[in-house]
Amino acid sequence: MPFARVAAPDSLVRLETFCNSARFLYGEDAFGDVAGAGKWLRAHEMPVRGLDECGLARLTEAREAIRDHLGGETGATLNRYTAEVLTGPVWAPDGRAVLEPKVGTGVDGLLGELLAELCTAALRDETARLKVCRAPECRWVFYDRSPAGNSVWCSMEICGARHKMRAYRARR
Repeated sequence: MPFARVAAPDSLVRLETFCNSARFLYGEDAFGDVAGAGKWLRAHEMPVRGLDECGLARLTEAREAIRDHLGGETGATLNRYTAEVLTGPVWAPDGRAVLEPKVGTGVDGLLGELLAELCTAALRDETARLKVCRAPECRWVFYDRSPAGNSVWCSMEICGARHKMRAYRARR
């Protein structure tokens, strides 16, 4: 099963979990409908009050923008969400610089928290090993714990093997 990797470190685990709300390889998407999304978000300690179809569409679009970013394709969508849901950096009482959500609740509150985590982790250069499986039909987000940090498949047993088989067949 491609999802047997050890979870990302604490600073990235929520992002990894959020991005993996869809298991495209198996045709599963927790954000398929409002009720299912609400249940999934509560189960993963990311509750959103007042979730509706519009909010669900925002969550789905933001999830895919984060996946694209982690896959090396930063685009306008992620920048738009960041501008909509985050304030500029502020100084906490303990002297740390922090990014805060503009709104504390609802879909935008959750997206603000997640994007603040992504921005902060990127500034600390902690996101380089948080990767998206190269298989276009999978796109599972995983934390690469290999010594060289050069993994490209969520699982060599499934996605890597499928790629090797396709390459083999193409050569024949």
